[in-house]
Amino acid sequence: MEQIKQTILNKVIRPRPLHSYKGNYGRIITIGGNYNLGGAIIMSASACVYAGAGLVTCATDKHNLNALHTRLPEAMFVDYSDFSDLLENLTKADVIVLGPGLGLDKLAQNICQLVLSNLSPDQLIIIDGSAITLLAANPGLLTYLKKGQAIFTPHEMEWQRLSQIKIADQIPLKNKQAQLKLGQTVILKKYHTEIYHPECDTPHQLTIGGPYMATGGMGDTLTGILAAFLGQFSSAPLTDVIDAAVYTHSAVASKLGVNNYVTLPSAIIAELPHFMNCIIKK
Repeated sequence: MEQIKQTILNKVIRPRPLHSYKGNYGRIITIGGNYNLGGAIIMSASACVYAGAGLVTCATDKHNLNALHTRLPEAMFVDYSDFSDLLENLTKADVIVLGPGLGLDKLAQNICQLVLSNLSPDQLIIIDGSAITLLAANPGLLTYLKKGQAIFTPHEMEWQRLSQIKIADQIPLKNKQAQLKLGQTVILKKYHTEIYHPECDTPHQLTIGGPYMATGGMGDTLTGILAAFLGQFSSAPLTDVIDAAVYTHSAVASKLGVNNYVTLPSAIIAELPHFMNCIIKK
């Protein structure tokens, strides 16, 4: 295992040029949040905005509109059941987040089909939560990813569904073999998260974080940070950007965990701008 060090942050998080506009920092669309799980996609979109993404659109169930605009007025809204509008916004995005709170019903399946079948080679897609389970159940959809770059963010049970490796057997060698077959980046979320990059023979391991992060919405927050980093730090190597995003997520949680029994995702999100500013000031 190659441990991810704090120095990765200085390699990726850079001061913003004086002459900047929002288009310089990524166009992100986050897709998910059914009627029951709207909080998941709102947390993902919020983390994306607070981590510095330039333009964020949230495609979600129409019932989430009021909550979204109350919590995050900086984000734009798309009703994800309006496939024409969804497709129009999808084609404009640099980075796509698919899955937080999406659910497993027929509409969710159709959304996955639409998104994956319309990916362009220059787009990056983060596949999380429900979308991982849907792809595990419908492996034919994985063929759409051959023309683009995807990052899967499963927890151990989701990885079991996708890789067919039981949790007890998820050792680095078997995980790497499954990742190579998948052909995409895998961020295996757990205590000491492991990142399997296509470009690296050795997995990268996170050694910070702790039980104060064991609460709902933590993974959704990671997807938002990851999307924001991919959108605005595209000049850095992709491997470094992914590692830096994963490290930032846990580093902020660890900082808050000094004085808090639980580090809520909403607290991590709120702390992101200050944390990133401290990195560029050092």
